Amino acid sequence: MALTKTIMEPEPLVTTSAIERLESAFANELAQVNALIVERMQSPVGMIPDLASHLVRAGGKRLRPLITLAAADLAGYKGDAHYKLAATVEFIHSATLLHDDIVDGSPLRRGKPAANTVWGNSASVLVGDFLFARAFSLMVETGSLRVLDILAGASSIIAEGEVRQLAAIANLDMSEPEYMQIIEAKTAELFASAARVSAVIAGLPQPQELALDRYGRELGLAFQLVDDALDYSGNAQKLGKAVGDDFREGKITMPVAKAMKAASVDEQGFWTDVFSKPERNKADLDKAMTLMTRHRAVQATLDQAKTHITSAKAALQVFAPCKTRTLLCDVCDFVVERSF
Repeated sequence: MALTKTIMEPEPLVTTSAIERLESAFANELAQVNALIVERMQSPVGMIPDLASHLVRAGGKRLRPLITLAAADLAGYKGDAHYKLAATVEFIHSATLLHDDIVDGSPLRRGKPAANTVWGNSASVLVGDFLFARAFSLMVETGSLRVLDILAGASSIIAEGEVRQLAAIANLDMSEPEYMQIIEAKTAELFASAARVSAVIAGLPQPQELALDRYGRELGLAFQLVDDALDYSGNAQKLGKAVGDDFREGKITMPVAKAMKAASVDEQGFWTDVFSKPERNKADLDKAMTLMTRHRAVQATLDQAKTHITSAKAALQVFAPCKTRTLLCDVCDFVVERSF
């Protein structure tokens, strides 16, 4: 078993979220990561730090780097390479967000104007490339070829997932398993890698390394499924983007897939017609949400997310009980609870 901090199990807190408790537990470590992020965003080209900081400092929860820090603690790691890995994970995530916002055309990111609406598409693409370059520099500085292999591979898989989703726009023949493959690539892969690299630098045996990979992967799948559900049931403030964005962009996400699977002949005609249109309006969205409610498609998506949360928690059972393991399990619950 890996060595972990010998800390008493925490009493349940009802006034703070699981993410806030995780942030509090690793406040010192996260401060070092944030300082490193700010340092590595600097450039004599003024637009680069301006645009990058607009995104990186836009109030995101730093969930992925927090997972890297917590996984390093769970693994008993005693060095400082995990700071660079956490910053790497955040840079990769931020770079993909910059590129995604251009592809998706959403005006909001984390409740604020998307960077490309402020600086333009060209600048956003190039600053995204800059962040990827910074991420790879940090990977190399850890001195671990396995870490480089895992995170470089994750970057490729994420890009492949995004391209597959783009190719699947308005594809009514896409099955639920095919969609799960897309979100495993574009979302869950980085969660998995964020946890796994901490096991690598800590020198954990393969079963525990794979357990951390599984934890992150299952958490990432649940995270994306909840995002899919929120697009049809949340509010813009909670979602950090406009409700219905996925629908307007023609994305066949899990709630749509489940509603189409249960649809009558007339309802199938609606789905075929609405996704054949170049644009979808509010009336289209209202009708889609009515059909999803009729067939409990959003709730079924959340139920599916919960099965992945159960798997994520189960993966951590190879580690001895401790505060960090409890916090990571609590984060799983937070991912689903944010939908309410």
